[in-house]
Amino acid sequence: MSRLIIRKVAVLGAGVMGAQIAAHCANADVPVILFDLPAKEGPANGVVDKALAGMKKLDPAPFAAKDRAQYVEAANYGSDLARLGECDLVIEAIAEKMEWKLDLYAKVVPHLKAGAIFASNTSGLSIEALAAGMPDDRRSQFCGIHFFNPPRYMPLVELIPTAATDPVLLDGLEAWLTTRLGKSIVRAKDTPNFVANRVGVFSILAVLHHTARLGLAFDEVDLLTGPRIGRPKSATFRTADVVGLDTLVHVLGTMQATLPNDPWQAHFRTPEWLQALIAKGALGQKTKCGIYRKQGKQIQVLDLHLQDYRESGGEILPEVVEILKLRSPAEKFAQLAAHPHPQAQFLWSIFRDVFHYCAVHLGGIADNARDIDLAMRWGFGWAQGPFETWQAAGWKAVAEMVRDDIAHGRAMSDVPLPAWVFEREGVHAPAGSYSAAEDTLKPRSALPVYPRQLYPDRVLGEAPDDRGETLWENAGVRLWRRADQDARIGIVSIISKMHAVGEEVMDGLLEAIARAETELDGLVIWQPAPFAVGANLQQVGEACRAGQFDLLEKMVAKFQRTSMRIKHAQVPVVAAVQGMALGGGCEFVMHAAHRVFALESYVGLVEAGVGLIPAGGGSKEFALQAHALAQRAAGGDVFPYIQNAFQTIAMATVAKSAQEAIALGFGRAGDDVLFNANEILYAAIRRARALAESAWRPALPNPAVTVAGRNGIATCEMMLVNMAEGGFISAHDYRVAKAAATALCGGEVDTNRRVSEQWILDVERAQFVELLKTEKTQQRIAHMLETGKPLRN
Repeated sequence: MSRLIIRKVAVLGAGVMGAQIAAHCANADVPVILFDLPAKEGPANGVVDKALAGMKKLDPAPFAAKDRAQYVEAANYGSDLARLGECDLVIEAIAEKMEWKLDLYAKVVPHLKAGAIFASNTSGLSIEALAAGMPDDRRSQFCGIHFFNPPRYMPLVELIPTAATDPVLLDGLEAWLTTRLGKSIVRAKDTPNFVANRVGVFSILAVLHHTARLGLAFDEVDLLTGPRIGRPKSATFRTADVVGLDTLVHVLGTMQATLPNDPWQAHFRTPEWLQALIAKGALGQKTKCGIYRKQGKQIQVLDLHLQDYRESGGEILPEVVEILKLRSPAEKFAQLAAHPHPQAQFLWSIFRDVFHYCAVHLGGIADNARDIDLAMRWGFGWAQGPFETWQAAGWKAVAEMVRDDIAHGRAMSDVPLPAWVFEREGVHAPAGSYSAAEDTLKPRSALPVYPRQLYPDRVLGEAPDDRGETLWENAGVRLWRRADQDARIGIVSIISKMHAVGEEVMDGLLEAIARAETELDGLVIWQPAPFAVGANLQQVGEACRAGQFDLLEKMVAKFQRTSMRIKHAQVPVVAAVQGMALGGGCEFVMHAAHRVFALESYVGLVEAGVGLIPAGGGSKEFALQAHALAQRAAGGDVFPYIQNAFQTIAMATVAKSAQEAIALGFGRAGDDVLFNANEILYAAIRRARALAESAWRPALPNPAVTVAGRNGIATCEMMLVNMAEGGFISAHDYRVAKAAATALCGGEVDTNRRVSEQWILDVERAQFVELLKTEKTQQRIAHMLETGKPLRN
């Protein structure tokens, strides 16, 4: 199959979705032309210009780095349609009105270049009906391409072909979306709301129904339907506010209008209280009032009994909390179904009805059960999909419970479970996942893009991943390899809790590097997110309480030695980074020969948050960077380059993307940024092989470094004095920041003095240990261990 090449994209519609789809294409270095209507006043592109300006203020940010915005050009339908001829992919993302979309198609299609893909981002309209608005010779290049909001962060994209869509084009588009934009693809059937929204919206309907039936409060339900059952923190009603209550009602309306024969049709209606909120303009987060609202610092929730808002709170019955803590899913569901309290009955009911709905509709809405489960994980943030949850709890036992509830009128519909449910032990097996439409197990996609994902998202019951061959391990790390990828490239994975760096991890890394130097050609540091959350604070806190500061100094020295072994290993060490790489984890990343980042890598030296400074060589690496930059600049002054690093460390700045991490100096310009995190191990192994077979050599140890010295420290202190006088930092913040300045500037030495790499490491270590001895730093460490939050003291 030839590779699909997309050099430029056009997005039609600069609303919330269209603008953010354009931003994410720009994140991937794909130039975009963003279209909308000509502005009624002012510049013709004013509508798009306003959308682009608005995105720069959003948090989380649609743009992965500030410079990405330059890749999006503004255009309008009035004067710029000819520019569509420049684009290989055109994505329509206007409002969900069939007549509007068809009218736009008639205007833009004549301007498309030959072979260009035209796709609709509709969230639920019929793709076949939309295709009817295309000329016959264009229908083979038309499909649905449904991104989830926000497009940068939500992995799911549903691809929906028509009967005429070219399958080769669709395969190429799936590969491009997977690798270039980092998306997780589900091929959906052309049914209302497709896969994820069909199940997800029904799940919300079930929550609405049982909330009313059992008389529960909205905040009470959000406590029940969040992380305790493997759902996002925003749970149900907060999520509805974020999505927009008007959007929710629109989707409900689509289901009501397009699914007249659905057995659950009676429940596809908008509750009166929800209609009343919309009627008065309370649409949720975008209007700052919906089911929840903020009054001053107080979060309030709508109370239907009071017909007014009250302070949000809510409690879960302790017995229900204990049931939810049970490790056995079978026991958990049995106890929820048997417990008389409304909260327990509510939880069993919402799971039961979703299981029932998915079983009845599996053949009609999805190719197989895996697609439904992954769609709910990727599109709605569920920890497990509905079929996985059912199978984990005991397929046949749960099926009997559901059948019994249907027979006794307790379920939302009296339609029976399909016969296939009772003929199987589950829907996921090593051979594949069940397709009700074809009555067979369907394997995963065989597209060539997927072997790059060595550890893809698996569903419960699927064939397990290849764990590779263990070469050596201790309590902190595992050294292993994948012979099917490259038997001479080792992989070292941190296996401590949250991948925190303690003594056992440092010992393990030192041993792994030593073994790699004699037995392997290269080494990759990789583990699933987070990469590493920094030093093991528990070990540090215990040593502080015992007054073992000599021991702590030795521990820091070993930390530095580990970083330096990563940097000076006689084989290339590649860091494959996804998720958080904080503190010591960031320092390991900085010392690697090369970095392969997933786009969503959040990297930073955060030690200031616990009253410390980087002492695993992070300060030293910034000093070396400043020296190198100064050597290439007129005058050779290092301080201008130290100043940015000082602010980064003192403010505990965490990069919000891999691109930002490189810009801040945690990576290098030549590092790789991959958009699909599941591909980084594959790429890192190949990068290590390429380095091993090229002219790569380890950095020479102990180079002479020009440092900013006393003048640099004094200049940093001037900034601190102003901040302290303005009340922006405390006295201890000042002390910590001065210690950071001292390490970055090479200590109390003459300005522009040349010192060794080891000298700066010694300064780092001394400053770190002195801070550990202070009462306020010890308080910060204790508070972080107790609460997980920084203390301002």
